[in-house]
Amino acid sequence: MKRLLQQYYSQNRIGENFMAIVNERHFDRIKKLTHPKKIFYGGVFDKSHLFISPTIMNDVTFDDDIMQDEIFGPVLPVVRYENLNDTIAKVKEYPKPLSLYVFGSNGKEKERLFNELSFGGGSLNDAAMYFVNDHLPLGGIGASGIGSYHVFEGFRTFSNYKAIMEKSARIEFWLLKSPPYSAWKEKLLRLLIEKF
Repeated sequence: MKRLLQQYYSQNRIGENFMAIVNERHFDRIKKLTHPKKIFYGGVFDKSHLFISPTIMNDVTFDDDIMQDEIFGPVLPVVRYENLNDTIAKVKEYPKPLSLYVFGSNGKEKERLFNELSFGGGSLNDAAMYFVNDHLPLGGIGASGIGSYHVFEGFRTFSNYKAIMEKSARIEFWLLKSPPYSAWKEKLLRLLIEKF
């Protein structure tokens, strides 16, 4: 990762390849999440331009501040693991994440991660194309958000459905709907409801 960042993003300053953080509050929030002793690469913070360089954090644990909140910034915390079972169990202890990106070629591990963890959406061997594919619904689950958008899913999420039943005014079942309520009325009503 370090080699690729050096190759493609060699100049750690705002420019055509970098976006600024949206505002000072988010800049300060991201910087506070980033423990200086755990920065492996990057870590350039320029508040005057709201710029944070691509940053890799190493030796991160689930207890670190960076793992307690969604980052929404150019910081990648690396959490090492030995046992996939333990790691899946640990992830399940926390609120459901917005996304899951799995990198690798082990089909069994991929299937386990995608099937056993709950998340809004994700992808295999990519972290950007999922967001730009407008054929896939994009959204969270639980604490990471409710509902989805993109194409038809966005229409459904941001629409207010109204349920309306229409019935002819010529036919009315007053005898069944009015008291006294008896066993035969209940039986007939159930039969009609199940049939229609």
